[in-house]
Amino acid sequence: MMILSIFFIFLCLISLIVFHEFGHFIFAKIFKVKVEEFGIFLPPPILKKKIGETTFSLNLLPLGAFVKLYGEREIKKEKGSFSSLPIFKRILIVLGGVISFWIIASILTSIVLSLGVPTVIPDEKEVFGATVQIVQVFPNSPASFSKLMPGDEILEVAGKKIDKVSQLQEITKENLGKEMVLKIKRGEEVFEVSLIPRVSPPKDQGPIGISIVRTQIKKYPILEAIIKGPILVFDITLGILKGYFQAIKNAILRRPTGISLTGPVGVSYLLWQASKAGRIYFLNLLSMISIYLAIFNLLPIPALDGGKLLFLLIEAVRKKPISQKVEERITTFFFALLLLLLLFVTIS
Repeated sequence: MMILSIFFIFLCLISLIVFHEFGHFIFAKIFKVKVEEFGIFLPPPILKKKIGETTFSLNLLPLGAFVKLYGEREIKKEKGSFSSLPIFKRILIVLGGVISFWIIASILTSIVLSLGVPTVIPDEKEVFGATVQIVQVFPNSPASFSKLMPGDEILEVAGKKIDKVSQLQEITKENLGKEMVLKIKRGEEVFEVSLIPRVSPPKDQGPIGISIVRTQIKKYPILEAIIKGPILVFDITLGILKGYFQAIKNAILRRPTGISLTGPVGVSYLLWQASKAGRIYFLNLLSMISIYLAIFNLLPIPALDGGKLLFLLIEAVRKKPISQKVEERITTFFFALLLLLLLFVTIS
């Protein structure tokens, strides 16, 4: 079962990259640029099929996907060439991949909203179907030793059903230093864990070592979810960008940035954890990953879409393109740096 889950997560991540390249493909077709090859994974090829002017390939190395455009790597002025297009059209083709990430995120967010999202509600509000949900598990706490996770719902404590935060707090106070059984719901799975609430816990951690909220599932009508999805993605994108700018400011002022890097292995682990919490959490995390990939790809680093945009903007200012050899050398250098960074983050 775990192998199937890992394979499914791998397919989801690869699908994001394939859709990204498909965005380039669509915009290239809109502007009548010849797409020489659309490849899933990286060469050497396993299968090839030519449809029209494009060769579609399935390759051996499972490291993403690619689109090969006619006239992208060398200047060709004839019809159907990428380099023959006006700069604004080339910019749109480059942006096509990033736009596809935002479209995917909007679709996934709309699906999540239509399925229902946990909404925080106060204890004072009397509602049907409210649950107490874990939002944070502190390390080296009774909760962490019992393998509790963010997203878990607490159904019962010491044999008593609960649907309010205050109920959990009261029962916990009655059982300080004693073994206490919690009934937990994680996705579709319901199970019990035993733990002993601490008599003298660290500050702001509580006896069990969790942060909790009272939630209720709110489902949006399909039409409202379709409208709200892209708006929410836009708001999240702005929030992430503000966070990055604040991190840069903190770095300049030599303050902690609060930024941590996660490689493919870490992302896969997070998706696996989210899949155990339920489909809503999995789809929501996949949407967030898509947004982060869109922002990351816009960074003005050669080897990324943002780097290609930078070269095009320099061409617009200089009125002539950068030497193809110079661009290739710069791109290769930064691609190697990105691979080293990826390796470092993965090992760390």
